[in-house]
Amino acid sequence: MENLFLWGLYVASFYAFLPGLISRTFGFRVFKKGRVEKEISLTFDDGPDPVYTPQLLDLLARYNAKATFFIVGSHAEGQEELLRRMKDEGHVLGVHNYVHKSNWLMRPRTVKRQIERTNDVIENATGIRSTYYRPPWGIVNVFDYANLGHLQIILWSAMFGDWRIRLGHKRLGKRMLKKLRPGEVMLLHDCGMTFGADKDAPQNMLIALEAYLKEGTKLGYRFVDIVEMMKLTEAAQAAHTSVWKKAIIALWLQWERVFHIMFRLKTVGDTTDAAFHYRITTYNGENVELAAGGRVEKGDQVAELHFDNKKLSSIAATSKSPVATGIRMLREVEQALPHLANQLAADSEAKDIKAVYGVTMIHRGADRLGFEIFKLPEGLFAKSTRIYLRILIKVLTNTKHSTKGKKKRDTISPRMLLMPIQTIRSYSTVKMSNIQEGADRLSEAVERTLSAAADEAAQLGTKTTAI
Repeated sequence: MENLFLWGLYVASFYAFLPGLISRTFGFRVFKKGRVEKEISLTFDDGPDPVYTPQLLDLLARYNAKATFFIVGSHAEGQEELLRRMKDEGHVLGVHNYVHKSNWLMRPRTVKRQIERTNDVIENATGIRSTYYRPPWGIVNVFDYANLGHLQIILWSAMFGDWRIRLGHKRLGKRMLKKLRPGEVMLLHDCGMTFGADKDAPQNMLIALEAYLKEGTKLGYRFVDIVEMMKLTEAAQAAHTSVWKKAIIALWLQWERVFHIMFRLKTVGDTTDAAFHYRITTYNGENVELAAGGRVEKGDQVAELHFDNKKLSSIAATSKSPVATGIRMLREVEQALPHLANQLAADSEAKDIKAVYGVTMIHRGADRLGFEIFKLPEGLFAKSTRIYLRILIKVLTNTKHSTKGKKKRDTISPRMLLMPIQTIRSYSTVKMSNIQEGADRLSEAVERTLSAAADEAAQLGTKTTAI
C-alpha cells in the first residue's frame, strides 16, 4: 500500500506539480510579465458576465484602455453580442476552458476538447479563433506543453484575490496601486459565478479599477492588450540582445586580430575589404586521393584558408535570409579565388603546396568552384570543429535554426575542402577584367544549388574556408 501511495505521488508530481512549478517559477513556455517602459496589461478571467462585463467595457472605453478577456465557454454561450462587442472595441479574447476546472483533474484529451469547444463559441460570435490560453488557476499538466503548442499560454504577474467580496474595494484598490508599474500583467475577474468566487465581487473590482485607471492615466501609463504587450516585450528583448551581441562580436573580432598576428595570416586581395586570409602550413589529416589526380598526404604543404569573420558578420547583418547570405558568400569566394591564385604564385613560401585546404559548414556548391569535398573523420578534431562552428554561427549571424533530427546533424556537420594545386593555378590565368563576367555565369548555378540546400545555408560561418 505504501509503494502504491509513493508511485501515485511520483506520477502526480510529474503530471501536475512539476510542470506547474516550472511554468510559474521560471516562465517556461508561458508569458507572464512584459519588458516595457509605460505599458500595463489588464486581463480578466471567468466571464463574460451579463451584468458586470458590459459595465467593465464601458469603463475601459472611458479611459481608452484595451484588455484581454479569458473566456469560460459555458458562460459565453448565448452571449454572442457581448463577445462581438469585446472584439469590435479592440479587445483580445482568450480561452479559459469551457468549464472552470483545473487541468490537473482532466485527461489531456479532455483539456483539448475544453479549449476547442470554447474556441467554437468564440468563433461563432466573432469569426476568429483565439490562440491565447490561460488555464484555470494557471495550472498546467505535463501534456499541455506538447498538446497546446499552437497556443500561447498567458499567466500573470499580479493577482489580488478580487473574487472575494469581503476584500472590499478600498483594500483591493490599495493592492492594485502597489502594482502600478510597467510590464505588469494584471489578473482580475469580471464574473463571480465560478467555484469559490462571490457572485457580486466584480462590483468591487470595477470601483477599484476605475481608481487604478485614473491614477495610471495621470502618470502616463498605457493600458494595452496582451498581444501588444508581447510585441513590445519582444522588441525590447531584441534590442537588449543586440547590444550584448554587438559587444560580443567586437570582442570576437579583437580575438580575430590576435589570431591573425599569432599565425601570420596573409590577406587575399583588398586589405580593407578582404574575403579571405591564408597561411602556408603542414597538412595533418588523413591521406586523401584527389579526383583530379594526385593525393594529399600527412606532412604535405597546403594553403589553409580562413574566411574573414568581419566580412561574414556584415554580410549576415544585411541579408534578408540565410539563403541570400549563402549566395553572397559564394560570390565573394568566386571573386577572391583569382586574387588568391595570383598571390600564391608570387609567394615563395607557397611554391611547394599540394592544395588549398579548409573546413566549412556550407559545402554544397563548393565543387562548382573546383573544390573536392570530404567528410571529416570522426574524432576530437571533428567534434571540436562542430562546437567551434556552432559558437561562431551564434555570435556572428542572425540565423535561427529549427531543423531537427538527421537533417540538423547533416547541416551542422562540417566538411573538409581541398582544391588541387593545378586547379587553383588555373584561376591565375583569369584576367581581372573578366572576374565579374565569370561571377554572373556562376551565380545562376550557385543559386540553384543553394535553393536546394536552404537549411545548410542557414548554418553560416567557419574558422577556415567558410564557403
